Amino acid sequence: MVQFAGFLGTLVSVYMMIVFFRIILTWFSWMRRGRLHDFLARLTDPYLNWFRRFTFLRVGFLDLSPVAGLAVLALANRVLVNLAHHQTISAGIVLAMALQMVWGVVSFLLGLLIVVFALRLVAYFARANMYNPLWRAVDAIFQFASFKINRLLFKGRIVNFANSIIISIAVLGLLFLGLRFLVMFASGVLAGLPI
Repeated sequence: MVQFAGFLGTLVSVYMMIVFFRIILTWFSWMRRGRLHDFLARLTDPYLNWFRRFTFLRVGFLDLSPVAGLAVLALANRVLVNLAHHQTISAGIVLAMALQMVWGVVSFLLGLLIVVFALRLVAYFARANMYNPLWRAVDAIFQFASFKINRLLFKGRIVNFANSIIISIAVLGLLFLGLRFLVMFASGVLAGLPI
């Protein structure tokens, strides 16, 4: 059983790398497609398409379904490796791993938002050309999050643009730290469950 769990963990790791490589290839759609591309698509698309059907994984132009697919593979891999090394696993440990997996995705997105807001603040003070396609992409992410944060904090009042960015960075930073503490605490409690 232990060797079988280790073998399955290895297979999941290899498949995870194949899926990751396929995701990277989709970023270069202008490249000529060949037999390798078609083989990878046949191997990974059925799995990735299962996650694409969930509309909540799409936020604006950002498709998070590949991230969810990789996260599920990572969780399966961690469970199998844990089972192979410790020869036992509990529902609490699996739940703790799942919580940490979800936190990994959420912390990445919060970190990305903080970086986007910081870039936007620097660009504002540097008086950068806001019509550049890069800044338009940054603004698409920035405005959505900024609107939600400002509406929550200031209800209907008008807030200075620079203050709005600074407050949004502070709120996202506090949210990041608070959620990190909560996830660490909850993971410890879950992992200690006897079930």
